[in-house]
Order: sequence, then structure tokens, then C-alpha cells
Amino acid sequence: MIEIAIANEQTSHPVDEAALESAARAILEQAGVQSAAVSIAVVDDPTIHELNRRYLQHDYPTDTLSFLLERDGDYLEGEVIVSADTAAESAARYHWRTSDELLLYVIHAVLHLVGYDDSTDQQRAEMRQQERRYLARYGLQPR
Repeated sequence: MIEIAIANEQTSHPVDEAALESAARAILEQAGVQSAAVSIAVVDDPTIHELNRRYLQHDYPTDTLSFLLERDGDYLEGEVIVSADTAAESAARYHWRTSDELLLYVIHAVLHLVGYDDSTDQQRAEMRQQERRYLARYGLQPR
């Protein structure tokens, strides 16, 4: 059983929780994960800034953080944190909705949880291809 819990910890921006959950579930299932416990927290910039500083020693807000807590065979446990403030700022630049940008962040983070990386040019290209694939399910194309 795949369990996905979403906590919207901010009040400034609308969140399409159903889309976030379905995207995360699709990625997990496609990766062969049979059992999972994944939490997705939607927060503001001050919160993600503090988490980024505390856990990664990066003293700035970021778009998304992902933490793989356990991966054992077909079981996965992880946490995803996304910033609605950063999403709103970026969405304006890319001329789409904040909820679309948040969806991209969740897709990106869950791809990390299932093993995708974006450290090299080749890995980044593969990650972007997967992001486009999952966004297309919602009629979206990144710009």
C-alpha cells in the first residue's frame, strides 16, 4: 500500500493536493514501489530556508527538499518539502499557475526519492525528461 500524506502548512497560495498526491503515487508505482509512506509538506520560504540551513547547511530558501528515509526492496519511506512562496515567484516568471509550479516541485522531489539524480548534465537531462513526462499527464509543459 502506498500512503501519501499532504500537509499544507502555509496559507498564502492555493494548493491542489489531489494533483500532488496523484503525481507522487504515479512516480512511485512506475518505479516499482509496492509499499510506501511519503509525506509532502507545503511550506513558506522562511520555513524551507530554516530546513535547508539545518539539514543541508545552505543558508537560503529553496524550491524543494527531499529526504529518503528508508528504501528496502519495494518499500520506500520519504519526506518532500516544497515552498509555495518560491513556487509563486517562479510561476510568475514562467507564466503558469503557482499550483503548476508546486506540482513540478513535487514531481522533481519524488523522482529523487526513487533514485533519479541531477548532478551531471546527463542525469539532469534524464530528470527533465521524466519531469516533462509526468507534467504532460496534467496537460502541462515546462517552459
